[in-house]
This record gives sequence, C-alpha cells and structure tokens, in this order.
Amino acid sequence: MTAKRPFRIAVMAVVVALSVTACGRDAGGDSPPERGDKAVAKVDGKIIWASDVKHEAVAQGLVGEGEPLDTSSDLFRRMMDEVIDQKLLAAEARRRKLDKDPAAQRRLIAAEDRVLGDMLVENQVADAVTENAIRGLYEEQQKLSRRSMEIRARQIVLATAAEADQVKKLLAAGAAFEALAMERSRDAATRFNGGDLGYFTTDVMPEAYETALNGARVGQVVGPVAVEGGFALVKVEDVREEQPIALDAARPQIVRFLTYDRIRDLLEKLRAKAKVETLIKPEAGAPKAVPPADAPKVAPVPAAAQPQTKGTAK
Repeated sequence: MTAKRPFRIAVMAVVVALSVTACGRDAGGDSPPERGDKAVAKVDGKIIWASDVKHEAVAQGLVGEGEPLDTSSDLFRRMMDEVIDQKLLAAEARRRKLDKDPAAQRRLIAAEDRVLGDMLVENQVADAVTENAIRGLYEEQQKLSRRSMEIRARQIVLATAAEADQVKKLLAAGAAFEALAMERSRDAATRFNGGDLGYFTTDVMPEAYETALNGARVGQVVGPVAVEGGFALVKVEDVREEQPIALDAARPQIVRFLTYDRIRDLLEKLRAKAKVETLIKPEAGAPKAVPPADAPKVAPVPAAAQPQTKGTAK
C-alpha cells in the first residue's frame, strides 16, 4: 500500500469501515457477488472483489456507475488500497468491540438504512430508466417542440461606424467577407475563422443583432450594428429550420428527469402509506426549505430536452 496518501482518507475509511460492520454482518464470501466478478485481494483470508473496489470508486465520485474501471489502472490500485484499509479498520473495530457500543449501533443502523435505501432506488431506476423510456420521452418532446428558423452568419467587428462603412464599401466592390474578417475584425473569438458565428436563433443574440437580422436574406450584409466592442457588419450565410437536439445529447438530462420522477413517485406512495409524525415545529419566520437550483422541475416532459441553440455568438 502506498504510504503517502492523505490522512483524511484514513479518517473517511474509519467511517466507511463502521458501515461495513453493520449489525455484525460481513459482506465477504467465496462466491462472486456479481457475474464475471474477479477476486483482486484477500485480507485475513476474506476476498475483496473487483466490484467492491468499483463501488468504492463510484461512492467517491471518481467514476460513474456505468463506467468501466480497469483493474490494471492506477485508480483501481488506489481504490483497492482504500478498501483493504477499510477491511483492516473494520476488523480492528470489531476486535475492540466498538460495534457493540450503543452509539456505534445507531450509526451502523443509519448506515444500513442508507445502503438499503440506495439499493431500492437503484432497483426502481433500473425499471424506469430504460432505452424505450428514454426514446419515448425524447420522441414525445420532439413532437411537442416548436422549431424556429435559425441563421448561419459571419461578422466583422470594427472600432467605429465610419470604419465599418469603409469595409462595407469594400465588400460591395467584391472583397471576400472571410478575408476582411481575418484582416480587420476586432472580435478575437471569430476573427480567425473568417467571422463565422455558426448557426443560431436570433432570440439568443444581443438585441441589436436580433433587430438587424430580422427578415435578412441569404447573402445579405447588414449593419453597421452597434455592438459591444464597436460596430458589426453581419453577412447571412444560410437560413434553415432549427435542428432538433440529438438523442445522445439529450440522453443525460432525460435520464435525470426519469430518475427524479420515479423516486418522487415512490416516496409519495411510501409517505401516503406510512404514519409520519414531525415532533418539532419550525420557528416562526423561518424560511421554508427550497429544492436545489439544479433540481429537475416536475413537468410532463423535461425542459432540458428542448432543442438547444447551435453555434456561438459574440
């Protein structure tokens, strides 16, 4: 084992080690806990499986639930060392009979509640978040979404309106827009790609662009437009119907919505059947709890799956 790992890891391991001893049961065994599992170490004759190491990496947020973890990688070796430490700490805690202490018992029960709750959630999510469910919600959203027209344009940003008028005359005389953008534009983000802004809908642009481009035709140069940093000339390259967000791009947010929806539904049913009594009252004037800003909104379909804007605008 490596000797230079931070002391905080050992402290975290003590907490996890206590949960391993929950109700005096050990999760070890000679049979693989998962299909295709692999024994990777032994501690006093008890096997540590590759899945044990993977679960530790997932718990620490170092890999995702569905991501692979190569047993030959440095991360796997580091996580395996931590699992070994946990086993050693748990065994020592048992030897000292810390698992018999009343305070420890309550913490062990709480740890077991968390593990069982997580397993129930995983089970419910596996049933709800299927490929058919993801595709079905995606297709439903595509049918309901309203698509705008989107524009592909290039820009040249100049310091003054007079300079912009001068460049516009050069364009009218046949100068290449892309070449003048590279030579004269002040916008560092688009200058070296010929002023290309990509595809966008006008509603995401600054108001000056939106007004100038309203009704513009392919090939038309509009401006000068007063913008941040100077005055812009904008050439319309293409106009098309807004493209829908691809399924692969929408998938993470759809999965998140389906997960939240299933767990919310499960908790509502469980609370309806249970007798839950709150024995403390909120203080007068205390603010009400609000969900995190990134919590999914309860809606028929996920707002996150709405088509997104293509390209960037400066």
